[in-house]
Amino acid sequence: MANENNIEIESKVPNMKVGLGEKIGYSLGDASANLVFQMMMIFQLKFYTDIFGLDGAIAGSVLLIARIVDAFVDPAVGILSDKTQTKWGKYRPWVLWSALPFAVFYVLAFYNPGIEDKGMVALYATISYILLMTMYSINNTPYSSLGGVMSSDIRERTSITSIRFVASTIAQFVVQGLTLPLVNKFGNGDEAHGWLCTIGLFACVGFVFLVIAFLSTKERITPPPAQESNVMADVKETFKSNPWKAMFVLTLFVFITLAVWGSAMSFYFQSNIDQAALYGFIEKCGLADIEGTRTGVGASILGAFNLIAHSQADAYSIGFSLFNMIGAIVQFLGVILLSEFLANRYGKKRVFVICLSLTAFFTACFYLPEPTDVASIYLLCVLKSLAYAPTVPLLWAMIGDVADHVEYVSGRRATGFCFSGVVFALKAGLGIGGAFAGIILSSFGYVGGAAIQSASAIEGIRLVSSVIPAVLFAIGVVALFFYPITKEYNEKMQAELTLRRAQNNQ
Repeated sequence: MANENNIEIESKVPNMKVGLGEKIGYSLGDASANLVFQMMMIFQLKFYTDIFGLDGAIAGSVLLIARIVDAFVDPAVGILSDKTQTKWGKYRPWVLWSALPFAVFYVLAFYNPGIEDKGMVALYATISYILLMTMYSINNTPYSSLGGVMSSDIRERTSITSIRFVASTIAQFVVQGLTLPLVNKFGNGDEAHGWLCTIGLFACVGFVFLVIAFLSTKERITPPPAQESNVMADVKETFKSNPWKAMFVLTLFVFITLAVWGSAMSFYFQSNIDQAALYGFIEKCGLADIEGTRTGVGASILGAFNLIAHSQADAYSIGFSLFNMIGAIVQFLGVILLSEFLANRYGKKRVFVICLSLTAFFTACFYLPEPTDVASIYLLCVLKSLAYAPTVPLLWAMIGDVADHVEYVSGRRATGFCFSGVVFALKAGLGIGGAFAGIILSSFGYVGGAAIQSASAIEGIRLVSSVIPAVLFAIGVVALFFYPITKEYNEKMQAELTLRRAQNNQ
């Protein structure tokens, strides 16, 4: 009789395998988000200082003010998506509903409609940035929650997030590597127009990707049938969760660090690195053509994206783009070859601790190279990207595990609220990090748009590109020691949850 009961229960366990096409379709949603996220992380601060003409501290304050709004928007979106009931599921429809306004507000955040007064420019920047961040929450919180209900299988969940971050790394490659060349190409001397055209292109692509993500995916995990809607209970159980607290702190400091370092590196390349040495390095890489005589398919492709330097004046845009593309390629390979393999063998937590520690070390090392030692800077880019790569998919897979842990301990499932808190931490980190970088640069005397910066400003750029983000990464490592879900614990938890869900469906 016991065997018959077990067979009956097993027959009611839903198939948690996810096809490759669905995984790829889902991944395009994060590629879309990353077309926005990478732009904000790498270029938003510099855009505000050099294109909008705002002081670094004011630009940083713009990024920080939006976080106050996020404190209300993110949990509200999480709660609303958890309460949503449609034929498409809880989270999928939000991906579709938000696609078009997300694209529109992306363009508006990088467009000045002719305002000249700096106070009004700052106000416009604040409002447009808040609107963009609000749409980011409305889109990305349900999207991230969707990944947590596509499968409960540990390996499938890791595979979903790995493929997701392959797509996001490709978007990172495009944004970090092609933005400045495309701005120069489209602008043809008018930087503001170049930015508008480039952002418009990325926004259109992102909209299409979100529609595909909606059409491609399926929700397989639902709350326990007996669970009644109770927002306060969901909030209480989530806030009580030690794994959730650890992931909140980890996410906050990882994205503060990424925003600080990402924002600072454009200043690092433009003002700290010797431009003649940088041009010489680019020339050795075959990306320079002073005479304008290069021909062939390769030269045509590079020329189409404005990736050939014709003078030393092009060293910054081409050199920084090359730096970002190398980092993205290394990270791409690391995500594909290392993340899933290492996580399945050693567990997500252990891999994250080791890799984030190495990332902090290599980040600190960016303080050491002389301005003419360009080769060492690119070598550090490779080492840092390789160390960080395995952690990229794991963060979101671990948050899915946290949602399972809340259900495991309390019997309640609130995937949207779990993810909304972490998305808030991500965006808070993005804003705090950008503001922190802007304030530090301003305090060291950085002058936006100036051809030559003071020695003090350059020292500030070096610190905010190396030692400061390394310390912030280290705080994230400490947070991981308070995350209790090991590989062994997770396997036991998932087995019990699977059995419990099957019994509930009898």
